[in-house]
Amino acid sequence: MNLQNLLTSNVLFNHAHILISSLTLAMLGVLGVGTISSSNGAEARAAHGLLLVANKGDQTLGIIDPVAGRQIATIPENGVTGHEVVASPDGKHAFVPIYGNAGVGKPGTDGQLIRVIDLDKREIVGTIDFGKGVRPHCAVIGPKDHLLYVTTELSNSVTAIDPQTLKIVATIPTGQPESHMLAITRNGRRGYTSNVGPGSVSVLDLEAKKVLSVIPVCRNTQRIALSVDDHWVFTADQGNPRLAVIDTKNNEVAKWIALPGTGYGTAPTPNGHWLLVALNGKNQVGVVDVRAMKLTRTLDVPPSPQEIVVRPDGEVAYVSCDASKQIAVLDLKNWKLEKLIDAGPVADGLAWAKREE
Repeated sequence: MNLQNLLTSNVLFNHAHILISSLTLAMLGVLGVGTISSSNGAEARAAHGLLLVANKGDQTLGIIDPVAGRQIATIPENGVTGHEVVASPDGKHAFVPIYGNAGVGKPGTDGQLIRVIDLDKREIVGTIDFGKGVRPHCAVIGPKDHLLYVTTELSNSVTAIDPQTLKIVATIPTGQPESHMLAITRNGRRGYTSNVGPGSVSVLDLEAKKVLSVIPVCRNTQRIALSVDDHWVFTADQGNPRLAVIDTKNNEVAKWIALPGTGYGTAPTPNGHWLLVALNGKNQVGVVDVRAMKLTRTLDVPPSPQEIVVRPDGEVAYVSCDASKQIAVLDLKNWKLEKLIDAGPVADGLAWAKREE
């Protein structure tokens, strides 16, 4: 073969190779396999995790696939009743405190257990028993020591548990009854509880295991969240449409943010710019500009929004709406309701469980 024929053959071969490669990639894209970049693929990578929901109405832990947009499993918690849930740092287990059959401060059963659920096996694999009714409620994993911290209302305390041995390692007094919810600073040194009936917030030294201060807030308060920089604590006044802003430097209420209705669960976005507030009487989620300390917009959601979890990438928020048995999925880039996911009856506590890629 002469040089001209050889060059012509190579050109034809290269063109054929490119054409075949293009067709192959196109087919892979149609079949949904391979590494074609797409909006769905990007969403799947960003949302690499499971959404956990405490379905109070049927006493189950729901597992939601956020990409598929459906509840893929429910696990009986064998107790009355789990209100909240937290996932282990590796995303393999969920911890569900069994609170009781009544609201905070109301007469009813007094839970004394925490169920440990394997998210792959989808079954209970362990139980923490307090030995008496303490109404365990809000569970948080310590960001530094990785201990499981749980509010134990009837003991006026927060209990620290080793999640590996399932043994209680410490009890931190809150100095107040009805310590319902808990937030922990990023360095793991301070904890803040919202004390519903007293309308106060307790400041805890988690290392020294003692209460540092009790901050009067209002007649009744609910839920609690920290700003990303740990400078501010937010908790909602249950008697007036406003949000208390506590300065963690001096442990005092520094200001109030007016709301269009009574606030409930709150959650900051990872960039620290926004705070989302469930407005359960208005069937809305409010968006607070943390820098300006004011409400900037509201988004309509199904009836009775309770708790909010923001996806780790900060682009999506999930809102449990207990009266509609649904999870509202909010697009935080375009500030709109993206879709609704059916959950269980009286869907309440939420948690994000990361999954290995």
